[in-house]
Amino acid sequence: MTKVVILDGDGKTLSALIGPTGPEHRRLANKVMADALARANLAFSEISYVVATGYGRINVPFADRQITELTCHAKGIASLFPAVRTAIDIGGQDAKGLKIRNGKLVDFVMNDRCAAGTGRFLDVLVGTLGLRIDELGEISLKATQKLPISSVCTVFAQMEIMACLSEGTPLPDIVAGLHDAIANRVVKMIKKLKIEPDVVFTGGVAKNIGVVNALQETLGLNVSVPAEPLLTGALGAALLGRELALKALAEGKPVHEKELRLDEPTFFKVK
Repeated sequence: MTKVVILDGDGKTLSALIGPTGPEHRRLANKVMADALARANLAFSEISYVVATGYGRINVPFADRQITELTCHAKGIASLFPAVRTAIDIGGQDAKGLKIRNGKLVDFVMNDRCAAGTGRFLDVLVGTLGLRIDELGEISLKATQKLPISSVCTVFAQMEIMACLSEGTPLPDIVAGLHDAIANRVVKMIKKLKIEPDVVFTGGVAKNIGVVNALQETLGLNVSVPAEPLLTGALGAALLGRELALKALAEGKPVHEKELRLDEPTFFKVK
C-alpha cells in the first residue's frame, strides 16, 4: 500500500490516506498524494516539506528527503504510544521488530526473504481455505483448538492445510493454527531484542484480531494496536518532516529548497 499523512505546523493531522501500490510506483505515489491534498483542500505549494519512506521511497520524485522505514515507524509509533519499548510490524512483504527507547529507534531485527511470518503468508493460504483475508480474524475466534502448523515454508504449509481440510479438520481450528504459526515465528525472531513492555503491533496484519490474540498469548504480554496500524510509518515521516522544516526556520534557512509543481496528468515534477 501507499500511504500519505499531511500535518499542519502544530502537528495536527489534516489528511491521511491509504492507496494501492502497483508496478508504477511513481504514478501511484503522485496519485495518492494528489488525493490526500484534495481531501485536505490544499495545494501542493502549501506543503513545506515532504519525507518519503518505505521500499518505494526512491520513487517519490517530489520528496525533499528519504528516511528509512525503521526510523519513521519508530517515530510514528512513539508519537501514539509514548511508553513503547518494543514494536512489532508485520506487513505484506516483511516482519520486523523494533527496540524503541525515549521515542527513538535503538535496535531492530527483520525476517529473511521467506514469506512465512508476513502478511503474504496469509494471502497465499486464504485461497486454499476459500476465504477472504478480512474474514480470518473473526473465524479464528471460533476455534475450539488450534491446529499446529509444523511447516514454516508457505508451500509446505499449504500442502499441510489441504491435507487437514480433506480430513475434515474444522476451518476455525486451521485458521487459529495459522495465526499461532505467524506469532511463534515472529516472537522467536524479536526475542533477539529482549522484549520489553509496552509492546505495540502495527502493519496490515495488526488488523487481524486472531494474530493480535496469538501474539499476546505467545508473548504473555498485552499488545496495543493503533486505530489505523497501516499509517505509523507515514505518520513518522510527516513528524520528521515537520521537525526538519521547523529546524530550518529556526536557523533562518530556506525550508523548501525545491520548486515543485503538479503536472498533467498526475505527476509532480521538479522544474
